[in-house]
Amino acid sequence: MKDRPSPHASQARRGTPEGGRSSTSPRERGSAVVDFVMVSMLIVALLLAVLQVAVYVHVRNVVTASAQAGARYAANADVDSAAGAPRTVEVVARATSEQTAQGLDCTSNEETDPTGLTLVVVRCTGAVPSLLSTLGNLLPLEVTGRAVKEAA
Repeated sequence: MKDRPSPHASQARRGTPEGGRSSTSPRERGSAVVDFVMVSMLIVALLLAVLQVAVYVHVRNVVTASAQAGARYAANADVDSAAGAPRTVEVVARATSEQTAQGLDCTSNEETDPTGLTLVVVRCTGAVPSLLSTLGNLLPLEVTGRAVKEAA
């Protein structure tokens, strides 16, 4: 039977004490904790940035769909064209939050396109709320929804 070296023999060859601990200088003590904290902060910052992009894309898509829905509503023959903006804000409030809806400035009016069709155009501008409330609303938002006005 072949003799196996003890696990402590390899540690002795590498210059570590019997307990398996590596000898560190007093300057290096606690450096793993500092490294962990720094890497953790970087990972958390990256996670928040990815989440903020996801929130921005979601809110932009919701407001775009709401502007289109408001324009389609105002394009009905028996509805005033100015009713598109309040309808858009109402749909945004139901889909996201009252705070997001209040941060929007929506207008609705009629325009004529180059082919002569009358269009109802709903334009919304505002900002997407940030995940960190101390930063405020930093991300601008501008969307447009259009629909062909029905003849009476």
